[in-house]
Amino acid sequence: MSSPAYHAPETIEQAVALLAGDTGARPLAGGTDIIVQMRSGRSAPSAIVDLKRIAGIGGVRPLPGGGFAIGATMPCTSLKDDAALAAAWPGVVEAANLIGSVQVRNRATLAGNLCNASPAADSVPALVAAGATCLVAGPHGERVVPVADIPAGPGRTSLAPGEFVVEIRLPPQAGADAYLRATPRTEMDIAVVGVGASLALNADGICTAARIAVGAVAPTVLLVGDAGAALVGTRLDAAALERMADAVRAACRPIDDKRGTAEYRTAMAGVLAGRVVKIALERAGSKA
Repeated sequence: MSSPAYHAPETIEQAVALLAGDTGARPLAGGTDIIVQMRSGRSAPSAIVDLKRIAGIGGVRPLPGGGFAIGATMPCTSLKDDAALAAAWPGVVEAANLIGSVQVRNRATLAGNLCNASPAADSVPALVAAGATCLVAGPHGERVVPVADIPAGPGRTSLAPGEFVVEIRLPPQAGADAYLRATPRTEMDIAVVGVGASLALNADGICTAARIAVGAVAPTVLLVGDAGAALVGTRLDAAALERMADAVRAACRPIDDKRGTAEYRTAMAGVLAGRVVKIALERAGSKA
């Protein structure tokens, strides 16, 4: 393993300057991906910019008008300790707590899971279904980017040189969400398929908004607009759920690998989509 320079900035501006001044530098939030990649020889950064000493990006805070900001260095395990976040966005919190093992989650972060840009990342479908955004800092200032626009392909992001994710922002919860994945094992495995759903219902039980996101079936997580549209205006009856599942299957562009065939992934995407919508529906009903 290489021995890169190590920096521990105390401000966002210092971190940006370090990253912008060295094209080989990499930010470190939890380190559960980059350290493994360095040890295996897959990554050899010239410098590590540790973000954990930057004040204000290590926790969860409520946003004005509702919603939450989750700091870049907030460990996944700790998300469960924020009762308001866990009650509002249980699917996001559950997805974050499927990453790796307990030991991994004690270090791993949502921002790191996102920026590792794995198509099978557990937290990303849940965040995309939630309509989450990122606050990104860089040499030209700050910008807000949809989570869905951060991954550009396996192992690649849309972040420009010197940029890093400061926090992930969840909007006010208008309904309920859920996340499910399919894996050969229940723990310490990578999703063969993962599906996140976010729903809103009116007082009559009619779906007024729906977002369905699918992971591990394309180079990046897919927000399947046709799947959400199939649910809007319905009571999420069997016919609506089948139309939604058909839209999910039609959007899939998976590969064959040792964890699952393209055919299996496509079929499972439709099955999981139906299940996860039912869970979100139950949660939305319990809030009514």
